[in-house]
Amino acid sequence: MADQASVSDVRTNGRSEGVVGSLAEFANDVASLAELQAKLVALDFKESTERAMLPLGLTLAGLTVLAGSVPVAVAAVGLLVARALSIEPAWGLLLTAVMAMIVSAVAVAIAGLRFTRSLETFRRSREELVRNLAWIRTVVVHSGRAAPRRRF
Repeated sequence: MADQASVSDVRTNGRSEGVVGSLAEFANDVASLAELQAKLVALDFKESTERAMLPLGLTLAGLTVLAGSVPVAVAAVGLLVARALSIEPAWGLLLTAVMAMIVSAVAVAIAGLRFTRSLETFRRSREELVRNLAWIRTVVVHSGRAAPRRRF
């Protein structure tokens, strides 16, 4: 029995833990990345929420005032327009209502553009996720390959 050769020369890239240890280490790295990714998303969400508060508050306040004052303003201006143009009051009211709707639509569009800019911070989370997935792919593709032998 002493003359039989032992077959225990398994190459593990300089490590002694083998496949199971490598998989455990890889799983731990993936879990750490997932945890860090979740923290980054939470941070981006908090930052986006803080940035969105002012535009959202302005939008709500503007819409509330607009909704409350439109009937009174349209009626008053419409009657003034009708008197100034010597037309029927109904035509003056209609002309003024159309103009008020155009002005309010422009105000809401401007506020909406500012609101969408507040979500730009999620770009960081998306970029980091792409880098993490690329790293995982690289590790999976190159795992299990024998280390190249150095020639001296």
